[in-house]
Amino acid sequence: MKLNQLSDNQGARKSRIRVGRGIGSGKGKTGGRGGKGQTARSGVAINGFEGGQMPLFRRLPKKGFNNIFRQDFVVVNVGTLQQAIEDKRLDAGKTVTAQVLKEAGIINRVLDGIRLLNKGNLKSKLTIEVAGASKAAIEAVEKAGGSVVVKAPKVPAEKAAKA
Repeated sequence: MKLNQLSDNQGARKSRIRVGRGIGSGKGKTGGRGGKGQTARSGVAINGFEGGQMPLFRRLPKKGFNNIFRQDFVVVNVGTLQQAIEDKRLDAGKTVTAQVLKEAGIINRVLDGIRLLNKGNLKSKLTIEVAGASKAAIEAVEKAGGSVVVKAPKVPAEKAAKA
């Protein structure tokens, strides 16, 4: 057998039907689109329409809502702060604020404020200004000899305008 003698099995490749090429082809006249009307034209997309049956999105119950006043906090763990101090990115003697964390490369952006959580261990004495903190995180910072100042989170202009 030679490469030029290779061929597909009989019926392995089916040629496409050329629609709208005469009545004798079986797909002539309307070209498989039925009679007249909206769907016989090009560019039709009746999304969600199920032929008069109640559509799926109307059969399912509604659930939940979007709170336009929800605040997005950037999460920082106490272990991350300790690692940054050990890497000499943070100064334990200064107050740790959102701006200091951003400059140290611990967070990318501030959003509505910083939320301090208790994951990891903290050995250094720190004074931290945050918009929110868990009870366990506050205890961990105070156990290390530091303090946590919880300030009211900032409200962005676009969220305040909706109020």
